[in-house]
Amino acid sequence: MKARQLIPPALAMAAIVLVSNLLVQFPLNAWLTWGAFSYPVAYLVTDVCNRVAGPQLARRVAWLGFATGLVCSALLAPPRIAVASGSAFIVSQLLDVAVFNRLRKLSWWKAPLLGSVAASVVDTAIFFSLAFAGSKFPWLHLAAGDLGVKLVMAVALLPPYRALVARLTRP
Repeated sequence: MKARQLIPPALAMAAIVLVSNLLVQFPLNAWLTWGAFSYPVAYLVTDVCNRVAGPQLARRVAWLGFATGLVCSALLAPPRIAVASGSAFIVSQLLDVAVFNRLRKLSWWKAPLLGSVAASVVDTAIFFSLAFAGSKFPWLHLAAGDLGVKLVMAVALLPPYRALVARLTRP
C-alpha cells in the first residue's frame, strides 16, 4: 500500500472528526446539533476506500483518522466529547467496514447504505450516551435528531459515493 493512497482519506477522516466534535456542541434546535450534518461524511470516506482499495485500507484509514482526530479533538473539544467521539467513531467505522465488506457483491448501493445505517445507529448510541449521560444537556432529543439526519445523509451521500468510486476506479 502506498502512502499517497492512505494520506488523503486519513486526513479527510481526521478533519471530519474534528469538525464534528466542535459542531456537536452547538444545537441547531431541540433535536439537532450542527455536527449531525458533518459526521456522516466519514462513512462516505470509509465506503469509497473500501470499494476502491478494499477493507484493509478502509480499516487503516479509520484508525489513522481516529488517532489524528482524537489528538486534535483533545486539544479543541472538552475531554468527555473527545473520548465519546473517539470511542463511537472507531467502533462504528469498523462496523461500517465489516458490513460493507460482507455486502460488497450486492447492488452498488446496498453495501454503503446498509453499512452506514448500521454504523450510524451504533455511533449515535455510543457517542450520546458517553458524551452526555448524567448531564443536564437534552441529549435524548439530540440523539434522535442526530440519528435521523445520519439516516437521511446515508441516502443523500449515495450519488457522491457512486461518482467518487467511478472516478477513482477509471483506468
